[in-house]
Amino acid sequence: MAKIEKEVVGNFDDILAKLENAILNGSVSSSREEQSSWLDGDFRGEIRVYERYSAFGSNRVSMAVSLAGRAGKYFLSVITSGGSRGVFFKVNTLGEESFLRTILPVIEEL
Repeated sequence: MAKIEKEVVGNFDDILAKLENAILNGSVSSSREEQSSWLDGDFRGEIRVYERYSAFGSNRVSMAVSLAGRAGKYFLSVITSGGSRGVFFKVNTLGEESFLRTILPVIEEL
């Protein structure tokens, strides 16, 4: 598993759009699999799960993007998973790390 967490500032919808564009444009096999949204007063939250094919591991890896907060200040958590062929131990995490790197420039800008 690979993970990045960061407090970000900006417009909620713009942040999600930038992240999603980077993910979907980062690989021809990337897709959004599911999402969940919630609103409680001025508090907003969104979880989105993406997948893509990892040629290195010959399998699919997933990425969960969570964004939550209020008033232009949000907590961002991005976690990747999958990509290993090991039964009891993770043999490699290269596919996960590669998937996470597709959005690093966007996260660094936020």
